[in-house]
Order: sequence, then C-alpha cells, then structure tokens
Amino acid sequence: MSSHTSPGTGGTGRKPVTLNALRELHARGEPVAMVTCYDASFAVACDEAGADSLLVGDSLGMVVQGHASTLPVTLEQVAYHTACVARVKPAAWLIADLPFGSYQEGTAQAVRSSVALMQAGAQMVKLEGGGWTPELVRALVERGIPVCGHLGLTPQSVHALGGYRIQGRTEDGAATLVRHARELRDAGAAMVVLELMPTAVAQQVQAAVPEVITIGIGAGNVTAGQVLVLQDLLGLTRGRLPRFVRNFMEGAGSLDAALKAYVAAVKDRSFPDNAIHGY
Repeated sequence: MSSHTSPGTGGTGRKPVTLNALRELHARGEPVAMVTCYDASFAVACDEAGADSLLVGDSLGMVVQGHASTLPVTLEQVAYHTACVARVKPAAWLIADLPFGSYQEGTAQAVRSSVALMQAGAQMVKLEGGGWTPELVRALVERGIPVCGHLGLTPQSVHALGGYRIQGRTEDGAATLVRHARELRDAGAAMVVLELMPTAVAQQVQAAVPEVITIGIGAGNVTAGQVLVLQDLLGLTRGRLPRFVRNFMEGAGSLDAALKAYVAAVKDRSFPDNAIHGY
C-alpha cells in the first residue's frame, strides 16, 4: 500500500496564501499563524489545519538531525527539506531559512544561496541579525527575492550572545532592536521574526515598523503573528523546552485537532501569554 498526496493545495482547496494576503491579514489585525516544519506529510497536515505560513527552519539541525545548535546545518540540507515541503504544493506561504555560513560572506553569497532556496520551492528567505544585514536584504529584494528578517535571540549567534538569553531587557538593547527593525524595513524586509524578548519591547518594535509583519516566538502576543516548531507544539520534543512553548496535543485527541487548536489560539490571541519566558 502506498501513500500519495496529489499536488495542488495539500487537499484543502484553500486559495494560495500570497505575501499580499499576509499583508491584508496584518492590516485588518488578524494574527498570522506560522508553523516550522520540514517534510511533506507534516506540511499537508499543517496546511489542512489552516496555517497561513510554513517555515523550513534551520532548527532542523536540532529537531531532525540531533545537533546541539543550528550551526551545522548546510544550505543543501535546507534546500532538500524545502523541496520536500514545496512538492505537496501547500496553500500556505513557504519560507526557508538561510543557514549559518550561507550569507555571512556578503551580498554575492547571499544571492546565490537565496536563489538555491527559491529554486527548491521557497517563496521567501529568512536571515538572522541586524546592523550588517540590511545591505543583503536590499540586494535580495531588488532581485525579486522576498525577505524575512530575524531579531532578538538569533540562534546562529548563540555563542556570541552567551547562550539562549532574553534580548532587549535594557533600554539600550531595546533601542537597538527598534533601530535594526527600521533598517530592515527600509531595506525592504516584509516580515521580521522577533524571538525571545519582553512583550513591551516587541510592542515597541511593531509600533516602530507598523507595515512590517512581525512574527513572535517567546515575545508575547502583541506581534502580527506567531510561530512554533511543529515538534514542540505537538509535545514530541524531549528534554528541556522553552517556557513559552505550549503542548497543543494535550486533550486534543489527534494530530489534526492539535494543529487546528494551535492555529485557533494564535488567531484569537489566547496563545501565547505576555509573561517573559526564557529557555
């Protein structure tokens, strides 16, 4: 017996989610529900649950490969997993991470790496950091490649940050995050992930760049959307979890019900709460 998913919209019949559609959600105040996933089967399940966007994250290094960080993940590996997700043609907007070492050398490398991910099926690429990244963002956007930034806790810089620590807790730290968000917006970034920062700081960032779709993870419920790693929200991850994670499988009864509960909780802003949650 074989299993086959027909190409189309993951069996949902949903209209494909475009960047303009995400902007329209943001403009009317409806939160964007994003899930990080890495394969075809889960991509279909997330799509059928109504996820607005799927992220093929370099977190696959920890979740799939068993590494202690995202640093060992290669561009070829992200491209492979992106192709696995793209192949089932989900309606959700598909973003792929530029892994460590695939854009640090500068604009030319960033363009080459982004082209590889777009050819694998991504509709947008994500890169980490502020200050030095707007030049790369501008080059990519000018070449027709949509970009999502990533501020706050940036896992590719875990060693420089001294571990998985809450960012922006000082006045200077918060001001830097706001400045970096503005620079990313001015360079053309349409979305920015805000990871592990106080809710008040995430709110400052969103207020500073109201046209940008901010996606929170450990940053309270004031952002324009939320993202969680699939295995985290399904309670599959063993060991110590970030305190902002909620296990949506508890009481759900099925995978599909858990994913729908996550999307619903993001949409009605009952997830997450606004406590400061570290790792």
